[in-house]
Amino acid sequence: MGEKKNPLKRSWKFISELLGLYKNSPYVENFHNQANIRSAFVLSIVMIFLESCMLIRYVKKYVIEEQMCNSLGEFFHYTKNYWILLTLGVLTLLYAHFYLNGKLKIKRAFSELWIVVFAGICLYFGYEVSFSDYTKGRMFICFMTMVLYVACLLIWRPYISIIMLTVIATTFLKWVEYNAVSRETGELIGVDEGDKINYWIFFVSLIMIAVSIYYQRQREGKKSEAIEKAMVTDRLTGAPNTNRFYQWALSYIDENPDTKMMYLYVNIKNFKIYNNSAGYLRGNDLIIDLANAIAEVFPDEPFARQSNDHFVILTKMSDCRARVEKLRKLVVEKNPDELYLDINVGGYSPKGDYNDPRLEMDRARYACSLLKNRPDDYFIEYDEKMDKRFHLHQHIINTIDKAVKKGYIQVYYQPVVWSDDRSLCACEALARWIDPEMGFLSPGEFIPVLEETGQISKLDKCIIEIVCRDIRTRLDKGELVVPVSINFSRLDFELMDPVEELEKMVEKYRIPRDMIHVEVTESALTEDTEGLKKSLEILHDKGYSLWLDDFGSGYSSLNVLKDYEFDVLKIDMVFLKNMEENEKSKKIIKSIIELANTLGMKTLSEGVETGEAADYLESAGCGRLQGYYYGKPMPIDDLYSKVVSGEIKASATVFK
Repeated sequence: MGEKKNPLKRSWKFISELLGLYKNSPYVENFHNQANIRSAFVLSIVMIFLESCMLIRYVKKYVIEEQMCNSLGEFFHYTKNYWILLTLGVLTLLYAHFYLNGKLKIKRAFSELWIVVFAGICLYFGYEVSFSDYTKGRMFICFMTMVLYVACLLIWRPYISIIMLTVIATTFLKWVEYNAVSRETGELIGVDEGDKINYWIFFVSLIMIAVSIYYQRQREGKKSEAIEKAMVTDRLTGAPNTNRFYQWALSYIDENPDTKMMYLYVNIKNFKIYNNSAGYLRGNDLIIDLANAIAEVFPDEPFARQSNDHFVILTKMSDCRARVEKLRKLVVEKNPDELYLDINVGGYSPKGDYNDPRLEMDRARYACSLLKNRPDDYFIEYDEKMDKRFHLHQHIINTIDKAVKKGYIQVYYQPVVWSDDRSLCACEALARWIDPEMGFLSPGEFIPVLEETGQISKLDKCIIEIVCRDIRTRLDKGELVVPVSINFSRLDFELMDPVEELEKMVEKYRIPRDMIHVEVTESALTEDTEGLKKSLEILHDKGYSLWLDDFGSGYSSLNVLKDYEFDVLKIDMVFLKNMEENEKSKKIIKSIIELANTLGMKTLSEGVETGEAADYLESAGCGRLQGYYYGKPMPIDDLYSKVVSGEIKASATVFK
């Protein structure tokens, strides 16, 4: 039975598709209606032109040449059909114009009714004229022309076009056969067999044209719908995307003007861990599950997938927390074996008018980002304290380019001294932001923001140029200058080419390469080691001294020493904390120094704040010292002023 049913099903499917016996989406239905309105617009122009020509012809022939009209009333009496069709054409033109430009907010059924009325009147006049012409021995060209009008105006489903045109053709033909009386003989005229054949050929051809136009529009409508859907739909989950969310959110707020709302920003906690361990396909499944869960918990409310595992929601505030908890349970219960999986949710409820969903979602996202430092929480709401930090966050993002251009970014230099005679041998360049609006910004405020938004390279390029310019200025004046170390992060090697940027500035300001020390943090060497290693080798070959910063702060210190060639090892300040009370710290520091000496590296300890710490480091063999005990970061003029005054002793050599 199954084999017999399949051909029947296929046949029925083919027939139903051929006749248009299926349900279209609202979008496609509206596309067809819009197309019919556009046809009405064009045909109304044609009608206005034709009827105007007919009126001009009538005036020329019957009024001017033959002088058959003796009054205005008589003129309108004989030309009333022209005036009716002309008026109908003008009204349809205006209607179509305003409708297509969105100035008429009416239902589709009314526009379809208008077109039907327009087509019906055209058909009626075509019938009247052609029936009259046929009784005079002429062909019914006018009727067939009006049928062509109707067929072009009413491009509906194929079965409707077939039924409509068949009924029109049959009715008119039968009416003519049984009612057309010759004005000359007074007898029924009938229709010649050859004329019938031509008549039906015309109608069959017209039906085929109407059906063909319908399917062409159908394809265009579906294609347009797919394109528009792709513009507002996330490809992976099928959920709305942010473009759709912003539109939806504004209309949702308009529909609920007195309801307190909250924007939610949702992401999956530890998603990267899950993705790496379970694989990208299961990671995608998890994102799809979250999208489905949001649709279930927040039905008929605006939501969207923003990116990766991040989603945005606009919901009513009344039961917001309860629904967030339900969403969380759905995610956790769906993945009971993944104990580390959870969601983070940041919420923001506007205090005044709901104006810009983008800005309001940014606040919810910012609140959510703060949950990284609160592992025991999963929901946080934006508050006044966050608002101050958020505005600073936005200010940093929006003004970094201006800060670089206007000189708000400055370099402060922290002294580095030899441990044996405590004389100045180098300094470290550290960024400071002196903002005319926000005041003094510490690195802890702006560096994490620039790293998070991928703009840290803008800052570091600026630092490189300022350092090179400062060195060049002092060299040109013949003044004392010591080497300067510049920090490079992992992101610098991803967002720019540090070798190219450094070389460009060194050549521009004609700086000896041994005056620049390149510092790379240990944590930067844990990813993309091949590309980064190659860049460091190039820098070393060109004559730059390489320093390993923050040694001991990470977990891969020994691997780094094995795989990379560094000139100086900077011992992280964490080992100096409470060193006097912790003998283990002293032993570890001494072991690190001995290890560095064995590997042919010099050592520098940062975070030196007491004379006792400095004395111990000297006795342990650490070559360089850096910390507040020898000076905080300061502008370059202040640094060298201390040298001139003798507060800081300059070294006789900067290379040992």
